[in-house]
Amino acid sequence: MNPAAPRRRLPQGWLRSFAMTLGFGLLVAGGVADQGTVFPYLVIGVAALGLGTLYLLFPHGLHVAFGTSAGLAVYACLFAVMGRAAFPLAPDLARAVAFLLPVVTFLAAVWWRRRSLRLVAEQEHPFDLGHLPRMARWLIPVWAVGAFSLALPVNRLPMLEQGTAIIAAMGVIALVVAASVRGVVLLLTDMALITEELAGRAARILVPIVAFLAMYAMLVVVFACFYRIAQGLSLEPLFHGPQGPVPLPFPDALYFSLITQATVGYGDLTPHDDGIRLLASIQVIAGQVLLLFGFAEIMRTRRALGADHAARRQAD
Repeated sequence: MNPAAPRRRLPQGWLRSFAMTLGFGLLVAGGVADQGTVFPYLVIGVAALGLGTLYLLFPHGLHVAFGTSAGLAVYACLFAVMGRAAFPLAPDLARAVAFLLPVVTFLAAVWWRRRSLRLVAEQEHPFDLGHLPRMARWLIPVWAVGAFSLALPVNRLPMLEQGTAIIAAMGVIALVVAASVRGVVLLLTDMALITEELAGRAARILVPIVAFLAMYAMLVVVFACFYRIAQGLSLEPLFHGPQGPVPLPFPDALYFSLITQATVGYGDLTPHDDGIRLLASIQVIAGQVLLLFGFAEIMRTRRALGADHAARRQAD
């Protein structure tokens, strides 16, 4: 008897890739839920279709899978914005067809050229800046289609004409993507490689980042307590909102402390006392000093790690 054929196992890391793709799909689907009842499900379905196809074609192409999940999320967001601005009256069926055209065409082109794209999709070396000109060549006509769609008075056409126009626009993009499938795969793979490299750099300086965030949070809490204690000792409201005086419970004090230290200043909660204004000014200065200190400490740690890495390379 022939021994049973070994079961095919998922390559290491594909579960992480699947979770990331699903997370992106659910997040974007929730964000574009106002586009109608069909579009969010299309986003999730396209994410699943893309990941499944890439797994079948490139079992070890984790980077292109990560890049595709991010690329599909960006594509869905841009499609929602362009569709609302340039084709506001297009029927839902036309929007669905237009959304699927570039994705299905891309996956079909990848399948057609799967052998020549395998080395690109499964590469693990750092990204190459030489890819950028090739990326630009296919991005230019894609952006041109978007620019023409927004510049031309397509949004004044009747409903059926807008539906035809959006399908035609996305059809042109689908043809560009199919003709430049290698450049698209390079872009998606490099996006993942760049993200991985940045994540590695962040992990190496994690200690000073965590220390800075802890000190930042502590400063926010300390000044929030100061604001609340000052309000508790005062006979008059020290803060005003759009509707008048605010009693400033501790959650509001914590919120005011955070936006003050971040120098955001929404204007929904403002100090109406000279002493509180002085205290807020001190917090702003302290926050800026802490920011400079944290940046200097992160750069010092990065230089030290770089020197250690260079010394190890010389020793090897």
